[in-house]
Amino acid sequence: MSGTYLGMPAFPAAAREAVGDEVLRANLRHATHTIRGKRARAVAELEDWDRLRAAGKAIKDHTLRHLDRYLLQLEEAVTAAGGTVHWAADADEANRIVTDLVRATGEREVVKVKSMATQEIGLNEALEAAGIAAYETDLAELIVQLGHDRPSHILVPAIHRNRGEIRDIFRSEMASWGRPAPEGLGDEPRELAEAARLHLREKFLRAKVAVSGANFMVAETGTMVVFESEGNGRMCLTLPETLISVVGIEKVVPAFRDLEVFLQTLPRSSTAERMNPYTTMWTGTTDGDGPSAFHLVLLDNGRTDTLADETGRQALRCIRCSACLNVCPVYERAGGHAYGSVYPGPIGAILSPQLRGTGSEIDATLPYASTLCGACYEVCPVAIDIPEVLVHLRERVAQGGPVTRDGIRVRIRPAHGHTAERAAMRAARLLLDRPAALRAGERLLARARRLAPRRLPGPGRAWTDTRELPAVPARSFRDWWTDRERETPQ
Repeated sequence: MSGTYLGMPAFPAAAREAVGDEVLRANLRHATHTIRGKRARAVAELEDWDRLRAAGKAIKDHTLRHLDRYLLQLEEAVTAAGGTVHWAADADEANRIVTDLVRATGEREVVKVKSMATQEIGLNEALEAAGIAAYETDLAELIVQLGHDRPSHILVPAIHRNRGEIRDIFRSEMASWGRPAPEGLGDEPRELAEAARLHLREKFLRAKVAVSGANFMVAETGTMVVFESEGNGRMCLTLPETLISVVGIEKVVPAFRDLEVFLQTLPRSSTAERMNPYTTMWTGTTDGDGPSAFHLVLLDNGRTDTLADETGRQALRCIRCSACLNVCPVYERAGGHAYGSVYPGPIGAILSPQLRGTGSEIDATLPYASTLCGACYEVCPVAIDIPEVLVHLRERVAQGGPVTRDGIRVRIRPAHGHTAERAAMRAARLLLDRPAALRAGERLLARARRLAPRRLPGPGRAWTDTRELPAVPARSFRDWWTDRERETPQ
């Protein structure tokens, strides 16, 4: 299985290995550049894009400030419409709730429409342990599942695979999951899509239980909203008898009219389309139409702790469009698996360490998986200042705890190497506070410039493993400026 998840290599090691894979880099470069260009053209069509962006930010910020009230309103509306609401504090509780609900139906298989929340909690693995088969129905998720792989992109989970690899996966794996791939299957997109359609159609018509996520939940009406491009979501959300939706608590919006903003910004930022091909909305249950039982599992799993951080909470605005991944120079070269999380790229670098904490090596390195170029902030449709949060989390990692986890204040030990970094910063502060000492140090360094090392010793070596130290100039800036002032006519 490819991918690096919690307990596996930290970002620097994983990224170093990924960058050496030329096929992976070619796949990523082609896909991200294509999506990036299409998105730019789609966004440019709207003269009021900046105002839509500001409106989306305002809606999300307002909702997060009053999240408790809107979640209770949502529960009341869903219940009144015939649904049942369950509250899950963490992944284990959410998995237990869903497993028990499926068991109560007597079924041993479910179909799924792509849900990052269920990937976050490891629902497929939990269902498998309980003897329940979960079948992904999104084309890219199907490729990932058949390939015994991990998603590497929010919108295009199989972005790291090319057509030849997908053909080989279908040929070798489809038969063990259901209908086999057609004889002589080629690598043309039309052929691959048709093979997936035939394979999935049997599952859609047979399944009695479906599991979904939701892009938005409307507190005012109890309505769930799913955006998708293939029609598999529509099949999952209408054909089964029981529908279970696992949704993060941050996905709620106050009123139905708020969807007007996101119906314009999400498709253009994600798939570069003016309008989403399939937008499915449902409110509770209706006799003779759709599932007869609807369950909503509201997932916390670290979101309340994230909400308590005034700087970091803006990550909860995310509407999972993936625009930040497609413009990120780090993601383009390292790919999504290197982030060790279901949330890769810039948004994953700030969301995962907050949901999981920075106590592990992999989460402590994620805030450093960025050049801080700011491209992610420029394209975010809800104006998440990702560079600001990255710096904020770097400070947390460098200084250690305390932080709040599950309502308890705990202290996190600083990551390896940061003790030396803090010592260097204290020494620099002492020097910068003494102009005479600074001037003497600059002159001494200039005279000894030929002895300057190419790499730093000790903990600083990690910095120069991937960077060159700048050459020491023959004169300090202060001396150059003094000479310039003397030579300039008054």
